[in-house]
Amino acid sequence: MEIREKRKAVGHVEIDQALIQHAAAQLRSELEILEGWFADLERHGSGDQMVIDTKVAYNDMLRSRKEMLEAVLSLEKPTP
Repeated sequence: MEIREKRKAVGHVEIDQALIQHAAAQLRSELEILEGWFADLERHGSGDQMVIDTKVAYNDMLRSRKEMLEAVLSLEKPTP
């Protein structure tokens, strides 16, 4: 069975809304921490290569967490 066929076979999967909310809360917490670390680097960091590399890494982590949060939130069911 090809990957495309497997995707069609899976169909719709129900995900527990409490799990989605927990994941979203976890990602928001991680974003807050990363943003704090990044802000500290901005305030106290110098222009050396280690600081620049760390900023790049934190930016990548921030971007990926934001994308994950967006994906998780897209799984939420609207409340009636």
